[in-house]
Amino acid sequence: MNLEQLIKPDSVLCNAHARSKKHCLEILSELLSTTNPEVANEEIFSRLVERERLGCTCLDKGSAFPHCRIEAIGQSSGALIKLSSPIDFDSTDGEFVDLVFGLMVPAAMDESHYADTRLIAGLLTDEVLRTKLREARSSRDLHAALMSCATRCESEVPGTP
Repeated sequence: MNLEQLIKPDSVLCNAHARSKKHCLEILSELLSTTNPEVANEEIFSRLVERERLGCTCLDKGSAFPHCRIEAIGQSSGALIKLSSPIDFDSTDGEFVDLVFGLMVPAAMDESHYADTRLIAGLLTDEVLRTKLREARSSRDLHAALMSCATRCESEVPGTP
């Protein structure tokens, strides 16, 4: 799946106000549920929290990648949040997080779902993209910044189609 299919304009939120990591996951679950109405946001939230208990999904440099498996979906679905103020996400580098990519994948994952996971993780390591995302002032600008980098970033991430 390419980035345009994975993260729709309606699943991007700029300048969200999160009080904590938990609150951020609540916002993320609502955003993911909006583009996947067959899945209740409470279920998504529960799965995200369950995954965080296994280990922090922070990727350092102010970015995090909360993700989970959901039984009721057949394809991956993502979301992007730029927080108005960074929050503590228990990162290993001690930096607070302001960029949060969320991803839901089917419970029974195949190679394409693993490729989606690698794609998002790879995007978050791209310093140019992180800078462009942080410069965005609206959800529309945030989505455009993400998509402007999509072709270059997708071709540089190993193991993605």
